[in-house]
Amino acid sequence: MRMKQQSLASQVAFEKYGRKSRREAFLDEMEQVIPWSRLQSLVEPHYAKAGNGRQPVGLSIMLRTYFVEQWFNLSDPGVEESLYESSALRRFVGVDLGVAPAPDEATICRFRHLLEKHDLGGLMLEAVNMHLEAKGIKIQTGTIMDATIIHAPSSTKNKSGERDPEMHQTRKGKQWYFGLKAHIGVDSKEGVVHSVCTSAASVADKHMLPDLLHGEERKVWGDGGYQGQTDAIREAAPHAQDMTCRRTKFKDYVAEEAKRKNTTIPHPEARLRLRQDEIPRDCEEPQPAMHELRSGQPLPAPQTAGAARGVVRPEAEKQPPDAAIRLRGQHFSASLDRNTQRNALPSPLPSNPPPAQSLPKPSDPQIERQTSAPSPS
Repeated sequence: MRMKQQSLASQVAFEKYGRKSRREAFLDEMEQVIPWSRLQSLVEPHYAKAGNGRQPVGLSIMLRTYFVEQWFNLSDPGVEESLYESSALRRFVGVDLGVAPAPDEATICRFRHLLEKHDLGGLMLEAVNMHLEAKGIKIQTGTIMDATIIHAPSSTKNKSGERDPEMHQTRKGKQWYFGLKAHIGVDSKEGVVHSVCTSAASVADKHMLPDLLHGEERKVWGDGGYQGQTDAIREAAPHAQDMTCRRTKFKDYVAEEAKRKNTTIPHPEARLRLRQDEIPRDCEEPQPAMHELRSGQPLPAPQTAGAARGVVRPEAEKQPPDAAIRLRGQHFSASLDRNTQRNALPSPLPSNPPPAQSLPKPSDPQIERQTSAPSPS
């Protein structure tokens, strides 16, 4: 592809240091992977032609803007703002602010509706998969199935005064959602999406299972929403083995064999989820003991240093009030009275120093004369 000459306004400032971000690395990879010329040939028969009126935005710019909107989960106004904020996105899309502005949100919305009207999304997906297969990235014999909810506005404050009839509400856990549900089939080895279909959010995942298989699978993976669908999997892919997750927890027991099989998932899905109940209890941090105190009740004794996790040594509770406390190798004698227990602090010097005769006598006679001299009063 011939690079277009950029104006001075699109040039990077004169910074001395820089580093390629993960977004830029991803965009550079997509520049090489996606067959842009083939995708433009699919959309060009339906795109607006230049005439005497307002000139349309370039098809290459609109197509790349649409892909950026899908990759980074942006809205129509959001992708317009991102094009003005990020120089990396402008270089990828081909927007030169010194020549023309970025596509506005209304233009992006009309282009998206154009693709939906002529059902060009499926054709573009097939073109990308054929291009990847020609480059040596083939769809293997394993498929991972999953579904995700796409939110839609549930308000009725619009021109028609009602919600979109194609959208429905559903509950996931204790949260309610309104919108659509996207069902995706991914190759278990390459991680390439080969099947996509949509339904209302209220449709169960298992009903869209036949549309996610290409028929050549040997193994099929899925979460608990696809369990019990062995016959539907065999009908869509006769040689496929059902590897969907099974129920493991019952009223009186836990199915250890089914739990072990549920963990044998392929590599792409193993990075997606980490169940909280699979974290070993030995790795959790101990929680500090909480005590309820009442008015006038003394504070409990602190935990002895070096004790086990969450365990208080009983020896610390049995020490008498008048005891010798060892601190950094020095002995201090503290009389802990009940009235002065809160304000009592250990003295920085010994309260009862050892007698003079217990000290070792120096061997130097000069030092001996200094120590035997009487102290001034």
